[in-house]
Amino acid sequence: MYRILRADDSKTTIIIRLMVGAVFLSEGIQKFLFPGDVGAGRFEKIGLPEPALLGGLVGSFEILCGTLILLGFLTRLASLPLIVIMITAISVTKLPIVADEGIWKMFHDSRTDWSMLLGSIFLIIKGGGSWSVDRMFSRKIAIQ
Repeated sequence: MYRILRADDSKTTIIIRLMVGAVFLSEGIQKFLFPGDVGAGRFEKIGLPEPALLGGLVGSFEILCGTLILLGFLTRLASLPLIVIMITAISVTKLPIVADEGIWKMFHDSRTDWSMLLGSIFLIIKGGGSWSVDRMFSRKIAIQ
């Protein structure tokens, strides 16, 4: 358990946590507020199976994991489902753009996806940083 909570003393990790956490929290909420545009309707449009179930599941994971990352609680664990979501999003919605419109269009359209993927990978590597619930717990565990 200590490895999952372990966080270094970096005070700047909060910048990445705020970026990744806020975007995923916002996107998850929007999947429920606007299901036709960014939730089940979008998933149906791009041909994913069980779009209603998948929309609710992805939205719930984005809300839960985005909140955990904002708090810096179980940061590494919360980053894992978000990485899966981003790899899937890039594979399903962005890679086909290369064939139709070229690589530069794909790079342009996927800039947020890549930022969220790389930010989530960063958080798995570094943990929650100095100002996180993880750091608070890891200090308590280290003292005992």
